[in-house]
Amino acid sequence: MSIDLKNLTIKKAHDGLLNGEFTSLDLTNAYIEEIKKRNTDVNAYLEVFEDAVSQAKVADEMIKNGNAKSLTGIPLAIKDNLLFKGHRAGASSKILEGYVSTYDAKVIEDLKSEGAVILGRTNMDEFAMGSSTETSAYGITKNPVNTEMVAGGSSGGSAAAVAGDMALFSLGSDTGGSIRQPAGFCGIVGLKPTYGTISRSGLMAMGSSLDIIGPFTKTVEDSEIVFNALAKEDVKDSTSVKMSDRICDKKNVRKIGVPRSFLKGDGINKETLENFEKSLEKLKSLGYEIVDVEVPLMEYSLAVYYVLMPAEVSTNLSRFDGIRFGLSVSGKDVADSYKKTKEAGFGAEAKRRILLGTYVLSHGYYDAYYNKAVKLRHKITEEMNKVFENVDLIVTPTTPSPAFKPGAKASPLEMYMSDVFTVPANITGVPAISIPAGFSSEGLPLDIQFMAPHFGESLLFEVGKKFEDK
Repeated sequence: MSIDLKNLTIKKAHDGLLNGEFTSLDLTNAYIEEIKKRNTDVNAYLEVFEDAVSQAKVADEMIKNGNAKSLTGIPLAIKDNLLFKGHRAGASSKILEGYVSTYDAKVIEDLKSEGAVILGRTNMDEFAMGSSTETSAYGITKNPVNTEMVAGGSSGGSAAAVAGDMALFSLGSDTGGSIRQPAGFCGIVGLKPTYGTISRSGLMAMGSSLDIIGPFTKTVEDSEIVFNALAKEDVKDSTSVKMSDRICDKKNVRKIGVPRSFLKGDGINKETLENFEKSLEKLKSLGYEIVDVEVPLMEYSLAVYYVLMPAEVSTNLSRFDGIRFGLSVSGKDVADSYKKTKEAGFGAEAKRRILLGTYVLSHGYYDAYYNKAVKLRHKITEEMNKVFENVDLIVTPTTPSPAFKPGAKASPLEMYMSDVFTVPANITGVPAISIPAGFSSEGLPLDIQFMAPHFGESLLFEVGKKFEDK
């Protein structure tokens, strides 16, 4: 059976499954065949799960018995930092090579309940530390649009799987832009939900006050479907917000703010800015009022992020000691074994961030750096909340440039600048979405990002659907 995977959406697939046009087994096998054809060149998947077919058969039984839900029978991919009981998960790091999950992440539990089909685990920057998958211990993921370019990161494999028609949707994690940036590079939709709306239980932590799980999809409507299926309260996640507290006073969008001063930084591609202005005109034609807004402290978001995130990394990654799980390298004593395990298991970027985080948390520097960053984070959040009193959304490009070639960002600081537009949403906890917005002169995808007030995902979906349909 031939299924048009390129133009397939979750909504179309759901209707096709219920109408008997194809089965989940048909759909799953079609994606497995596409993975066989494309993954060697793209390197989106680290592993295709052997039980994907049996999952599809279970889904077909659910449909047959009239128990289908919104994601029943829908094949997806998961980032390599999500735990799926009985399956390997390694955060693309040598230190967890061969590790098998002993329990399900909450999102995996929910996907199982939905009857979704989890095809496999996708490549990523090691422990989500990167913007290009170049830090993965298992090789770079290439962009399906143009395989000479990176797919972005850290969730590059998840983005490439959807953009390359190797999954109908995928899950990634977003700490500073790790869903939205690769979505922008690959020309698909990437959603970073409000912090606390989707459980982080069973997600390998990078920056615990920043991490959030979200979907990659081909359309905004599909993103909404996945979000509604996974946005649940979870007692196992102390950061999960009660459903009764998930309130946004705004019900629709009329006014959209543009932080002009934030768009004048160095390193922002000329074509990106020109395309952004065209996108603003498109929004005006849709009836939205576009106004300039001032968010003066937003320009410090990246600096704040690169103090807070490494501090949390150094704490979270201290558990990988070679004693309880993962890689273990023998030494002359416990301390030596501990040292050798970390030297062998962690890549250069992971070591860099652990060292930086340890430094800012050390005696004499805690107040000088970490405490100041925490205070400034609160000020940035207050400032953004104030802006949302006057506008319904804030709009920026998602990325400062189109996708780049491997090795193009020679220094870590250059790579860190890839997150300049995405980090503010993580610092403040607000939801944000990246949507395709055209192509560069070289045929590379360009993007636009909308940020909404806390729990304002419905506003993102409203504008996003109108924008992509125009």
